[in-house]
Amino acid sequence: MIDEISKLARAAGQMMIDSHLKNNSVYTKEGKGNFTTDFDIKIQNFIKEELNKLIPDAAFIGEENGQDLNALKKLTFIVDPIDGTTNFIRNYRHSCVSICLMKDYMPYIGVVYNPYLDELFCAQINKGAYLNNKPIHVSENHLSDSVISFGASPYNTEKADQTFETAKILFNKAVDIRRCGSAALDICYVAAGRCDLYFEYILSPWDFAAASLILSQAGGIICTSGFNEIRYTEKCAVMAANRVILDEIKDLIIF
Repeated sequence: MIDEISKLARAAGQMMIDSHLKNNSVYTKEGKGNFTTDFDIKIQNFIKEELNKLIPDAAFIGEENGQDLNALKKLTFIVDPIDGTTNFIRNYRHSCVSICLMKDYMPYIGVVYNPYLDELFCAQINKGAYLNNKPIHVSENHLSDSVISFGASPYNTEKADQTFETAKILFNKAVDIRRCGSAALDICYVAAGRCDLYFEYILSPWDFAAASLILSQAGGIICTSGFNEIRYTEKCAVMAANRVILDEIKDLIIF
């Protein structure tokens, strides 16, 4: 099943690449800087149709429609057809396809594909995490040796002060900081040891579901407000890190 989902993610990623050769209408959704495009919708419809062939009885939750998170009580796919839509619109070339198969309210298979770099991150529960078929693992860096990435929650500007206050505290303790615009890829980068911690004060499950499994299978920890267990039934704060840094920052920041 993970191989079939990976093939599907690659096909959807090729649609992202091809889209820049065509007209692409952009639409504004609720919230600052919250966009969708013809290709978000087209790719999601393609993914939904193909996943239905794999598991006809599975429920489907996608960013662009069908967001009934109560469906998680059964076998469910959670999909973000283009995570990093603003990047996609600007041809910033840092966006991805994210597909997660949920079982018993928890991620069972996760696939995140960046077509611009041809990088496919994937994991299955209890079977490790991989980047292009090679095992990956979180770093063992301390905060003082770390690179931090974060999301600015642009759709929820009330989180701005808290976000940038936390970013400043961590920046002053770390080597450097990044803001890249795709939560799924940022979490996968922590899983691969490219960054050491990622945080954002509000995300939707389709932003982090697949990447959260990849992170945990790579030895990392993902948590929500109060450093509590992550939730997949609603929007929530998200922090992804190696265990060393997570322990170091609990008395340093309010999360």
